[in-house]
Amino acid sequence: MTERITVAVLGGSGFIGAELIRLLAGHPQVELKFISSARHAGQRVGQVVPGLRNSAAGERRMRSIDELSKVDVAVACLPNGTLPGILEEVSGKADLVVNVAGDFRLREPGEVAKHYPESAGGWRHPIPYWVPEFCGKPIEPVLNLPGCMAAATLYALYPLFRDGLAAPQVVVDAKTGSSGSGSGSVEHPAVREGNVRVHKLHGHRHAPEVRQALTDLTGHTPDLQFSTFSLPVARGVMVAAYGRLLPGAEDGDVRRAYAKAYADTPFVRVANGRTPMSMPMLKTVVGSNVAEVGVAVDEDRWVAVSTLDNLIKGGAGQAVQALNRVYGLDERLGLAEASGWP
Repeated sequence: MTERITVAVLGGSGFIGAELIRLLAGHPQVELKFISSARHAGQRVGQVVPGLRNSAAGERRMRSIDELSKVDVAVACLPNGTLPGILEEVSGKADLVVNVAGDFRLREPGEVAKHYPESAGGWRHPIPYWVPEFCGKPIEPVLNLPGCMAAATLYALYPLFRDGLAAPQVVVDAKTGSSGSGSGSVEHPAVREGNVRVHKLHGHRHAPEVRQALTDLTGHTPDLQFSTFSLPVARGVMVAAYGRLLPGAEDGDVRRAYAKAYADTPFVRVANGRTPMSMPMLKTVVGSNVAEVGVAVDEDRWVAVSTLDNLIKGGAGQAVQALNRVYGLDERLGLAEASGWP
């Protein structure tokens, strides 16, 4: 491409918005045209996001969202419930709107009312739920991306259910770093540091999201026990899922299913799993757009593990993947495949 893609970041002061600014500022085919913040309009990005203060993007000014002019892509990193009321206006100024929040992830009205009451109403048209590894090139003008723990869970479970190998009953243990609570979290560091604690044992909103997505993608509906826990790290998600194979399914079938499902996915890698250190871990994915997946089988029992960076692969990086796919660019453009070590 010769012309750069013009992009607006709506909600640039949050953790995912800040990460998106960083990624897009280094993208060779993007002109970062607009950055909004309701609370910090008029301030320099570097004043609001200290991690960007030594970059050129840090000198940009955040603006009010009603100042948005025509762009190719608008990525909404707004609080749940904000975009539905302004989506018609935003979509009139952007050829593509990519939503990182949870507003349109669920379709069933009762689930929406329970998990995203602030998002009910507003935009009435169907909005696709888009996971880059499982969905085709986006052609719709509005896309909704998966939640970070939901994405990690989907990567762990998809091959088993796509190939009809797993019994429906699945236990999911999902652990997340503190940035998953957003920049407005009030949890004291003294509570989080050196502590692993329960976040939500039942009723997490990513559970119906995973059920809906797996049903749509594979035709099989899991019976999920989905429990979440908080880790004493800044970023990263680790999901461990447990279940039983259906009669006749074997270890070789499982390994072939994972190899086949992720043979051509640049950002989902299957770990060889021969030793504990070769299985997915946080340090091999944090700071990158890579998700790692590993699986182990013992007779009819399986355990699948996946890890990703919640702010990149679980948020801003997926948005950049969508942009790359829509405009026919290399899916990897502007996205890191390596983490820092150690």
